[in-house]
Amino acid sequence: MLNFIILQAGQNLAAGVQAAAKPVQPEGLVTGFFEMAIKGGPLMIPIVLLSFVAVFIFFDRYMAIRKAGKVDPRLMDRVREYIMDGKIDSAYALCRTENTPTSRMIEKGISRIGRPMADVTTAIENVGNLEVSKLEKGLPALASVAGGAPMLGFLGTVTGMISAFYDMANAGNNINITLLSSGIYQAMVTTVAGLIVGIVAYFAYNILVANVEKVVFNMEAATSDFMDMLNEPAK
Repeated sequence: MLNFIILQAGQNLAAGVQAAAKPVQPEGLVTGFFEMAIKGGPLMIPIVLLSFVAVFIFFDRYMAIRKAGKVDPRLMDRVREYIMDGKIDSAYALCRTENTPTSRMIEKGISRIGRPMADVTTAIENVGNLEVSKLEKGLPALASVAGGAPMLGFLGTVTGMISAFYDMANAGNNINITLLSSGIYQAMVTTVAGLIVGIVAYFAYNILVANVEKVVFNMEAATSDFMDMLNEPAK
């Protein structure tokens, strides 16, 4: 009898090793993912939608901010040369050709040359505020996804556990794990999905904010150089 038990255990262990060593097909992974998502219940729908929103906002803003940060390092030197030579139109055309937030700020400043310095500064600041608002477009929504997705996940946890306890109460003495599995699945799957979406959105938001701050720093540096350049002839 002992030999039979040992032999049977060895066969089961070998079968388990073979099953673990068998490669998992991608189709099986996808099917398993969708089956798991379906077991998460109706709350998985807004969580999945929020994940799509987060991905779209991140890539859209990342490309826009990256494009905005590409500024010709010699822009201010060339603008200085044109203005010192009295070629205001050439400096204005150069900034218009660059077509970046920094160049648009300098372009506005060039168009105000000859007016009081306070007017020039105000015009540049107004353009700068508009450009920053454009760069930050969508970031509040991404922050809302980062905070809202985990809350939806926790809501799924509560509703799933309520469903499980409700089924338990109605089952009386006929309680089994299959009866409770639906509610427990919903509780666990929605929690995990909400946390994953929220964590990814949180890191994506911080990446975009850091990139916006770099662009704003470059804009402020260019503005400072431009104002110093306008003050040089008065010295």
